[in-house]
Order: sequence, then C-alpha cells, then structure tokens
Amino acid sequence: MKYNYSIAERNRIVEENLHRIDKTIRRNRALIRAARLDRDDVYQQLAIRLIRAVDTFDPDKGELAQHLNAQLQYEMLNCKDSRQRYGFTGAPYDLRGAVISLSACGDMPADSLMAA
Repeated sequence: MKYNYSIAERNRIVEENLHRIDKTIRRNRALIRAARLDRDDVYQQLAIRLIRAVDTFDPDKGELAQHLNAQLQYEMLNCKDSRQRYGFTGAPYDLRGAVISLSACGDMPADSLMAA
C-alpha cells in the first residue's frame, strides 16, 4: 500500500535525496555527452521524477533508497528519448535525424517560423 506523506514530509525527503540526482548524472555522463543532452535539463527531469518517486513509494515493496535509484535511472534513460528531447508528443521513437525544410512549411507566416 502506498504511503501518503504530508507535503512538508515529502519535501524533506526530496531535499535529503537530491544527492541521488547528481550521482545518477555522474554515472551516466557518457550517455549525456553522446546524446548531447543539456545537464540542467536532465537535472530538472530527474528532480521531477524524484518528487514523483517519493509520492509513489510503497514501503511493502522495498526500501526507499532502492526505489529512488531505480526511478532516477529509468528517467535518465527516458531523457535521451527523442520525444522528450524535442517536445513532440506524437513523434516516432527515433526522431533524432529528422530535418524539415523551410519550403515544406509552405504558407506559414514568417513570425511562426521564427518562433519554431
């Protein structure tokens, strides 16, 4: 059964375990470099996952530290996903090499091209 922490208690646990994000980033330094990910973006995604991991922790299924480490590693692997990197929700799994020509944009106003 999921343990329901109060907001203050959850925040305390998250703050105590922020070092796990840095540890996960250090362990996956080669992946971050190879996928050309921005460290700050990865840190933010892992921080959000850490908060969710504390919220979804079930003490009957194991220890908190083990759960947090597994969740952070899983999120680290999701960071390299092209749908996460480029922000396309309906994008194919491997969008990394996609290029769109300006002529394919057709009748789009110049302002919208600059915003994209």
